[in-house]
Amino acid sequence: MHAAVVCWGIGEAWKVEEIQVEPPKASEVRVKMLYASLCHTDILISKGHPIPLFPRVLGHEGVGVVESIGEEGGDIKEGDMVIPTFVSECQECENCVSGKTNMCLKYPLSFTGLMPDGTSRMSAKGQKLHHVFSCSTWSEYMVVNVNYLVKLPPTMITSGSFPLPHASFLSCGFSTGFGAPWKEAKLEKGSTVAVIGLGAVGLGAVEGARVQGAARIIGIDKNDKKREKGKAFGMTDFINPDHHHHHHHHKSVSQLIKDLTAGMGVDYCFECTGFAPFINEALEATKLGKGTAIVIGTSNITSVQINSLSLLCGRTLKGSMFGGLKTKTDFPLIIQKCMNKDMQLDQLLTHQVPLVDINQALELLKHPDCIKVLIKI
Repeated sequence: MHAAVVCWGIGEAWKVEEIQVEPPKASEVRVKMLYASLCHTDILISKGHPIPLFPRVLGHEGVGVVESIGEEGGDIKEGDMVIPTFVSECQECENCVSGKTNMCLKYPLSFTGLMPDGTSRMSAKGQKLHHVFSCSTWSEYMVVNVNYLVKLPPTMITSGSFPLPHASFLSCGFSTGFGAPWKEAKLEKGSTVAVIGLGAVGLGAVEGARVQGAARIIGIDKNDKKREKGKAFGMTDFINPDHHHHHHHHKSVSQLIKDLTAGMGVDYCFECTGFAPFINEALEATKLGKGTAIVIGTSNITSVQINSLSLLCGRTLKGSMFGGLKTKTDFPLIIQKCMNKDMQLDQLLTHQVPLVDINQALELLKHPDCIKVLIKI
């Protein structure tokens, strides 16, 4: 029996339960989790978005060590340090070969909450448990298909230059943000950028834009504490929309961005909150005829209203999963940057709790200083 965080139904309290975790089958490995982290997507999942599948073990960010391997484990060995990903890269399907997307068709992003064969390796009280995407990380052990794992190089761990807890942040949020300017926008040097929402995803986008050579990076957040964090990652300007409420009218986020850019707007705007009205604001904040808004924030919304004239006048609205990153092609570069100490992941880690105190992690998220809560398993 192993401890794991289970949500038994829509909006129900998260409970630490004793669960069974079966041995891995073919092309699967069982991972002893070491650290995990909390992402807003986990809260959405527990509220039944995008698809209500319960009971469910939560968590999709984490890092662990491979404990056992089913048949055909590929190049993954027992004792390897791994991080789970929710996307994969077969390098053979139409999408992987296209060079245009990271949405693999052979090992797709899974919304079933089950293994690729349609079953689960976890159960509690006689009931099968669903996972989040490819796996669930808030558990002492988890089973995952080898195609949804990234192996960390042994030197990364042994050199001591990279703290293992930080690896958890690479499995979703920060990487998603970092990938978007690089892989999705293919941002040109000298571009102007706006980032709406400066959580882990937004700070990743700021960092990604800086590395790509953006001339200006405008960060937007209603929490003033994000000003210093944003600057640490390369933000050049900060807007707190709440500070621009005047008695008569309040300016939209897009107008505030235009005010800072001589009325032009930016080349690229990254929407990292998932708040529905901001998706149109992101589009409106970009340059006439050639601006691009990229949506990377997740939320429970199912449809969005867009100003059609803004779109018709040549702007691009693009969605992105995992910031367009490919797990085999692109991830080694991110790992290399971490080993070179180019990524300031320590700036993200603000709080830490043991797995049994998962509900405390939820409370910490409301704290204005909080960016990432690390979960020690």
